[in-house]
Amino acid sequence: MATAEECRTALESLTERIAAMDAKDRQTHLLDRTLSCRVSDLDLTFLTRLGPHGADPIKIADNGAPPAQVRFTADSNTVVGIAGDPHSFMRAWLAGKLKVQGSVFDLLHLRKLM
Repeated sequence: MATAEECRTALESLTERIAAMDAKDRQTHLLDRTLSCRVSDLDLTFLTRLGPHGADPIKIADNGAPPAQVRFTADSNTVVGIAGDPHSFMRAWLAGKLKVQGSVFDLLHLRKLM
């Protein structure tokens, strides 16, 4: 089981990749959306906002915070694994290790980033 700090670091590595994208690509592929990642075995939810500007810093969601527009749920090892190999996102989802909730439109845009 990975720690909360390892999960935060993993998620930050993903958002850093987004920040490093060409500004024009970000403008094309990123809609202004809130994203959360619930780490089920740690009972923590991380939250950020993605948009043409890149990504806001990762933070732990407060209790009672409104649900994010796009929500991911996975255990800590899956979160760290996906960050290490973003191409494993689809495999984790198809294997049932990653749950994704959001509009089809949002998911199609995010798919282009993986």
